[in-house]
Amino acid sequence: MTIHWCGTGLSSIPGLRRLIEAGHPVTVWNRTVEKARAEVGDLTQDIRPFTLDALSAALQPGDIAVSMLPADQHVGIAQTCLAQGAHFASSSYIAPEMRALDQSFREAGLVSINEVGLDPGIDHLMAHDLVARYRASKAYDPENVLSFTSYCGGVPKIANAFRYKFSWAPAGVLKALRSPSRSLRNFSELRIARPWDAISAYAAPLPQGETFEVYPNRDSYPFMEEYRFEPFWKVRDFVRGTIRLNGWADAWAPIFREIEALEDKPSTEVDAALTARAQGLLKDNSYNDGEPDRVVLFVALKAEKDGKPVYHETWAMDAWGDVRGTAMGRLVSIPVSLAIEAVLNREIAAGVHGAPHDLRLLDRWLAEVGQLAQYLARIDHLA
Repeated sequence: MTIHWCGTGLSSIPGLRRLIEAGHPVTVWNRTVEKARAEVGDLTQDIRPFTLDALSAALQPGDIAVSMLPADQHVGIAQTCLAQGAHFASSSYIAPEMRALDQSFREAGLVSINEVGLDPGIDHLMAHDLVARYRASKAYDPENVLSFTSYCGGVPKIANAFRYKFSWAPAGVLKALRSPSRSLRNFSELRIARPWDAISAYAAPLPQGETFEVYPNRDSYPFMEEYRFEPFWKVRDFVRGTIRLNGWADAWAPIFREIEALEDKPSTEVDAALTARAQGLLKDNSYNDGEPDRVVLFVALKAEKDGKPVYHETWAMDAWGDVRGTAMGRLVSIPVSLAIEAVLNREIAAGVHGAPHDLRLLDRWLAEVGQLAQYLARIDHLA
């Protein structure tokens, strides 16, 4: 059962190296073979130029293809897996086109495991854990009022004037700012067209005490079902969002104005403008060799009865780059490698899935995350 790892970008390498070092048969695919050799050539010579046709020809029944390529490549690779009897994995959100393949994967007895990176990924594990703990607690009552928040972000450990440095594709960072969001605030739907219209302060439960700027991201609503919130639960707040250093909104105000000016332009013109702008920003705001990045993640669930908290726990994670490499690379790719091993060990059912709910996998994977982050704690605020 060969692992076909496609893509050796910024967030791919630690997980890829972990699989090779563990003795798994791995074929590495990348558009630029030389770049892949620079990252893993000391461990393997099985590195090939990626094309979908070449991957299709190499896939054997029972293999698993891992797409760490841009998100628009995932469905094509997943369809190729179906045709060749192979499994599929990615760290990305499940697109509607991927979800539509669920029945085909089930009927073929194959797995498409997605949303198993950092965000989405580790945040899902934490949410699943908190919901399971709440259900099992003495505080559980269907009449309780619930509030859920999940904030994640990659930030520079050593703050710069721009309050941000790029740890993944810079054009993707700018394009994400054009995505509207939908969340639940005070029992009401909150729709935001632009993230900078909904920035608020967040006091993080870290030992040193720290505040950040946060904003809602994407559509939070589907994750109430994904996290197994019951339809009859009384949910006041449900927000999944992005976290940034204090001062980020002010530092990025000129970027926000540029994006606003593109709102009525054709999509091709917008993409070209954002890509060009991103390259300029990357030049001035990229990490130097050996400079530590930082990842922070906070997932909280609170239940109230008669206006008083009866359950309130938060998973808090703080990680930064060290001799093992970047925090972002570790926290995206190593969970992917854990998911791959779970598929190979037949621990995940056939079909299209996000991060698992299985408590055994949750405990095992979160224990691994504890080895990747400098700080990881599940905080009981009522203790």
